[in-house]
Amino acid sequence: MSDIYEGNNEFDLFITDLNGNLRGKRMPSSGLKSVMKQGVKLPHSVIGFDHWGDDVLDNGMVFETGDSDGICLPVHDEPIPVPWAESARDQILAMMYNADGTPFYPDPRQILTRIVKRFKDLGYTPVVATELEFYLLDGTSEAKRVPSPPVIVDGNGCRLSKTDCYSIEEMDGLEGFFAEVRAACEAQGIPADTIISELGPGQFEINMKHTDDAVLAADHAIMFKRLIKGVARQHDFGATFMAKPYADKSGNGFHVHFSLLDEKGNNVFNNGTEEGSGLLQQAVAGLLNHMSDSMLVFAPHLNSYRRFQTGAHAPTFASWGYENRTVAVRIPESENIARRIEHRVAGADANPYLVLAAVLGAALHGIEAKMSPPEPIEGDAYAMSERFEPLPNRWELATESFMDSAFLRDYLGPEFVRVFGSAKEQEQLKIYGRISNVEYEAYL
Repeated sequence: MSDIYEGNNEFDLFITDLNGNLRGKRMPSSGLKSVMKQGVKLPHSVIGFDHWGDDVLDNGMVFETGDSDGICLPVHDEPIPVPWAESARDQILAMMYNADGTPFYPDPRQILTRIVKRFKDLGYTPVVATELEFYLLDGTSEAKRVPSPPVIVDGNGCRLSKTDCYSIEEMDGLEGFFAEVRAACEAQGIPADTIISELGPGQFEINMKHTDDAVLAADHAIMFKRLIKGVARQHDFGATFMAKPYADKSGNGFHVHFSLLDEKGNNVFNNGTEEGSGLLQQAVAGLLNHMSDSMLVFAPHLNSYRRFQTGAHAPTFASWGYENRTVAVRIPESENIARRIEHRVAGADANPYLVLAAVLGAALHGIEAKMSPPEPIEGDAYAMSERFEPLPNRWELATESFMDSAFLRDYLGPEFVRVFGSAKEQEQLKIYGRISNVEYEAYL
């Protein structure tokens, strides 16, 4: 960074907690040079907050440590502009370290960094692309904390009230919004590619281009989620990545595409056939073997489990197949050189760093252990679901599988399992301790 900063008046420095929420400080630009070199102190316990930003006393990071500080250091050299801000502002992504400079491994970005290093030690580089779905809402939704009906007023004065998947006309009506999204992505270096009108009314998906830096791919996903919400507010819309905002409409998914390059830049999933290499098969086997363990990462909230319904374009058991969107792990049809795996389980409400860490970690274990997958599924996987053990379909069941997982302790770290698991247990106590309106309506 140049000695004289000529950017905006303020900047936000933030880390991403285990729930995927941004935690940090807003500071005047006069302090930027110092912050870029020395970082910012935040309590270690911030990483393990529950979803509402409360301490989780059972995670061992609060009173036991005197609520000690970690050091949050920037992960890029220059501040990133925030084009949608009302007043001139920049942002800086950061990652937490211990006071002695060692990585603080409950930090989700540190966890993914460690997984990528394990691949590098074997001579492989993951190449990753993400796909995130979201709903645009009426602008009153955020204030009311209740989603409006899945309709918005577009630029032509029409209301989007029905499914119109892959509709170009639907996107034409929102041309101004998507133009600003595209411009903001360019300003922030986010490699946005195609924009798709999805299954739900007012639901869209924006795909990212492939990158050979998996940690950067997660950075882009985090920034993209903030960007969509910020640009939406400029247009008097709301936006949500909630997994299932409407009970009778399509949920918001987070799909991950990845392949592996060797040290010569060759795609090791490609063996010149449509089936893919033995390494691809091993990676698939690892993904299937550890899918139940990782369900809490892919579906971290109570609402997350509403996506997993038969015929709802979200998988209900660990399955794989070629060019099949009813399975959990899909091998898309492509040129041989682009042979890759698509992981279709996570919801858009999940933490991108943790999703990529769990996906890549499971694939790595499959390769290291030389696992073999079952036969790929052809046809409708939902019609076969009764023949297979289902994925954990309730929040508390997923938490039990998560806490018991030797794979997660080995690959993502025992600290992560303890801290994230404790947060989920506290959140469950809070939510299950409240009486819902539907109970009053039914039983009072």
